[in-house]
Amino acid sequence: MSEIDSNPFADPEAANPFADPSVQQARGGQQTGAGAVDDYNPFAEGNQTRPTAGATIPPPQPAQTQPAIMQPSNEPPPYTESSAQRVDTADLQKRQEELEKKAAELQRKEQEMRNMQYNERANNWPPLPKFCPVGPCFYQDFNVDIPMEFQRTVKIVYYLWLFYVIVLFLNIWASLAFFIADPDGGATFGMSIVWFVLFTPCSFICWYRPLYKAFRSDSSFNFFVFFFIFFFQFICTIIQCLGVTGYTVGWINSLSTIGKSTGAGAFMLFISLFFSVCAVGMIVMLLKVHKIYRSTGASFDKAKQEFSTGVMKNETVQGVAANAAQGAVKGMASQYGSNNKY
Repeated sequence: MSEIDSNPFADPEAANPFADPSVQQARGGQQTGAGAVDDYNPFAEGNQTRPTAGATIPPPQPAQTQPAIMQPSNEPPPYTESSAQRVDTADLQKRQEELEKKAAELQRKEQEMRNMQYNERANNWPPLPKFCPVGPCFYQDFNVDIPMEFQRTVKIVYYLWLFYVIVLFLNIWASLAFFIADPDGGATFGMSIVWFVLFTPCSFICWYRPLYKAFRSDSSFNFFVFFFIFFFQFICTIIQCLGVTGYTVGWINSLSTIGKSTGAGAFMLFISLFFSVCAVGMIVMLLKVHKIYRSTGASFDKAKQEFSTGVMKNETVQGVAANAAQGAVKGMASQYGSNNKY
């Protein structure tokens, strides 16, 4: 240690840790051993550790070792099937059944389409009983005629037509109640019968069937027929909803009758509400069908072309044109023969 770091007031013997006799003895023994090691010469003549002449050094024997085997401290827990490992076959079975049903439905449609190529489809609407003398007039099958993406739209329009017919039927009884409560309701009662008898078949033929045929064959002409007639049907329903006196029951006649007869007025209010629902449904479906029609890329020129082609292919029109042509030829021949006589 340097003089700067030493303590001038400490005892030099007490401060030196190597002054202890035991430490001095250990140091002396270590130095002797170190000197012996330093003076040892393995190549000296008197070295007793040298191997004697003729002695053989045995080869080193491999150590007898055993592979280390890890012994488990504890036995593994018994195997239990967790919920994540369980395979839920119920969902797969349900999907398989749905696929089989769709395959069977497609096969049935293909078979019906093949049958329609050879056999004429039998009319099935309206579904009348067999004992009825009048049979069905139309063929209707949404799953066969209408593409899958448009079936829901056509069905909604069909149910809207059914709801409208039911409202017209209830309108007869509401008009009768109006006639009983107010003698001025006689004309309304008579017109309600006319509306039911006239509008029930005409609405089906004039705007529902064109829509059905339009989606069935992608006909622009039938789309235009539907738009034109269905718009006027919407206007007529608005008038029925308002309830002009002498035309139909509605909000005007209902509110004026409820003070005279509460029961008749309440019944008329329900019919007015039903006509309002019909009007809202008609305008919504009109816009929806028009949106679908515009997305198909149809146009008015295509509708005119379809109309002209359909008229020329009509057997009735062809028969009338053939008869007219034959009559014109016969007239010209008779006129030419009469001129030759003179």
